[in-house]
Amino acid sequence: MLKKQALEQISAAIRAAEKQTSGEIRVCIAASCKGEPLDAAAAKFRSLKMHVTQWHNSVLIYVSPTDHKAAIVGDSGINRIATEGFWEETLQEMLLFFRQDKIVEGICRAVEKTGELIRVAFPVEKDDINELSDEVIIEE
Repeated sequence: MLKKQALEQISAAIRAAEKQTSGEIRVCIAASCKGEPLDAAAAKFRSLKMHVTQWHNSVLIYVSPTDHKAAIVGDSGINRIATEGFWEETLQEMLLFFRQDKIVEGICRAVEKTGELIRVAFPVEKDDINELSDEVIIEE
């Protein structure tokens, strides 16, 4: 699992991305992922109630470094604006970092790229409320 400093770096990337948007980005680090990562990510997305945001503009980046698996799940509002192949492209870029043993950098890049996508359609509002925590979720 990632050390405290790495988790803080990821949380800082989330906060930086969310300063530009009303969208919500979360990262989950799983100790293991037995099945398909997209299925695990979708289940985690639902269990965290990420689909309950006001604008349905949340994204979960799900990573299991031990099993070398990852997935990205966006809510309906985000998926309407994402171009075809955006999530796969973002995932592959993140995995490229992982292959270079740069897990934190890969996750931060995926957060940054996600923030760039959603800030156009969901700019930060004057009375914006951070609906979801920016802390990394650790799934043991």
